[in-house]
Amino acid sequence: MGSGASRTARRSAAGTAALAVLACGLPFAGAAPAAAAERVRTTLADGDVRFQIDDTSCSFPSDPIKGTPWSLQRVVLDQLWQDTKGKGVKVAVIDTGVDAVNPQLRPAVVNGKDFLSKGGNGKTDEVGHGTKVAGIIAARKSDESGFIGIAPEATIIPIRQNDDQGTGNVGTMIQAIKYAADAGAEVINISQDTASKMDPTVHAAFQAVIRYAQEKDAVIVAAAGNNGADGKIKETYPAAYPGVLAVAASDRNNARAPFSQSGRFVGVAAPGIDMISTVPVGGHCVDQGTSFAAPYVSGVAALIRAKHPDWTYKQVITQIEQTADRTKPGRDDFVGWGVVDPAAAVNEDTTEPSEKGPTPDPIGLAGDSADVQAATLVLGESRQERMERYALYVLATGAAVVLLLFGGGRVLSDWRRKQGVGSNVESTGS
Repeated sequence: MGSGASRTARRSAAGTAALAVLACGLPFAGAAPAAAAERVRTTLADGDVRFQIDDTSCSFPSDPIKGTPWSLQRVVLDQLWQDTKGKGVKVAVIDTGVDAVNPQLRPAVVNGKDFLSKGGNGKTDEVGHGTKVAGIIAARKSDESGFIGIAPEATIIPIRQNDDQGTGNVGTMIQAIKYAADAGAEVINISQDTASKMDPTVHAAFQAVIRYAQEKDAVIVAAAGNNGADGKIKETYPAAYPGVLAVAASDRNNARAPFSQSGRFVGVAAPGIDMISTVPVGGHCVDQGTSFAAPYVSGVAALIRAKHPDWTYKQVITQIEQTADRTKPGRDDFVGWGVVDPAAAVNEDTTEPSEKGPTPDPIGLAGDSADVQAATLVLGESRQERMERYALYVLATGAAVVLLLFGGGRVLSDWRRKQGVGSNVESTGS
């Protein structure tokens, strides 16, 4: 990266860009757009709010990984893709750029935008983070690997908004989201979260551009964040904004990954441990984080949008949350409404989802709210068992009496017969 002075200059430029975006008619509550934009610009210049990306520094190019990732083994792909593979759906990836050289991504990536380098089209990625994210969404089939994207016919709009130095800030993020919405992105994936607290003005400006994209009916999917190891509830942005589908990370057992951020804003979880994906130039590597859980869900959203182009972004989110795999009727702060079930989300669509969000599952007879009477605790023999025992006694006694009468009659008869025979002998011999 360049010197501290050059970085400061870039931050100031980003702040100015935020001013330009806000002046273009984005809704902003509580202040006139020009005055609010000036406050955002000043805040960004004095105390920059940056976004963090987690990178394990995979080397690239890399060798292809031949096997099928566990995150795909849990899905019957033929069932998932029986109606669509996402063709025609545009998915914006706001990240570190997306490499367009990797063979599995080359057919998927179109020209986008670079908000860090003037004139760039977003199709270069010096970090590799955005390329991994894009691969999980829309990587094409490869004869060298079992890895493939969830929506392998979707189109990726690459938007470079950050780098390994965390240069991206709220100003560049605002520009990136507006660009994605104006470019017709039906799904926007943001695998980043704020690394520091935001000034109220910055918050308002950030939320305004989120609403702008939602008014254009974009499904915004965002990573919940990776600072959840301490178990503390903390909101991260843009994941915590209303209407954004916040994605936590789950493991092979559908439990929350230890690092995954928890909170009331979490919508669903998705595989985020040992995630295989594409890297720049070619090949694959393994990574983990909510950064790679979010694109798994974005791929599912792309499939739904291809199959149901008439559904609103709210309906798409409801469908994903309602069909998620969960162990309790409702949601919790760890995995939201559960771990996404791609096949169910795409194919269990006989009922049109509500825009009001999912509803808890009905509880069966074994549920907490079912009308179930508690069993009476019986110490020793129950009344039923006692009655059965008495009946058995009566039956046995009756049988014994019958046997005794029958046997006694036989004995008496034999005795009488023998007595009669003895008298005759004595009489004959006298």
